[in-house]
Amino acid sequence: MSISRKLGTLVTFGVPAIIGGGIVYALFNGDYTAVATFEIFLLFAAGGFISK
Repeated sequence: MSISRKLGTLVTFGVPAIIGGGIVYALFNGDYTAVATFEIFLLFAAGGFISK
């Protein structure tokens, strides 16, 4: 996988991390544990796509 494709994948997962983190924070009434869990899940998903 080329460098540009890896960077594109990171950007694709970066936007949901920022926007989704705010949504999860609001849905769980300010619980950072839920946000951290969501962010870790996205990190593993992005790592899985990049490692291919």
